[in-house]
Amino acid sequence: MTSNAEYFARYEAIAAISRRMLTAARRALWNDLVHLQEEYRNLVDALKDAEAGVRLDDAERLRKYALIRQILADDAAIRDLANPRMANLSALFAGRPTRVLKELYGAR
Repeated sequence: MTSNAEYFARYEAIAAISRRMLTAARRALWNDLVHLQEEYRNLVDALKDAEAGVRLDDAERLRKYALIRQILADDAAIRDLANPRMANLSALFAGRPTRVLKELYGAR
């Protein structure tokens, strides 16, 4: 069983990595973002395992919801920043997939 302090430490770690991901997206550091996403997934998986047996009082529930709201807001902001980039990549591949692949991978 995970203590409430450990449980919230996991949420805080997720919120911190979420903020770092948003910073990377704002700076267009897409490779950094990909690496941070892996860390994020690992933290979320660990949180899922820790949820069993945790009992929260009203104040703790409010704290948890505030952290979740922050994480979701960061996620939405990241998507807003990444979507134009993804659209550009899609457009690049849509019209000329063979030529683009040759340019990217040096195929002849």
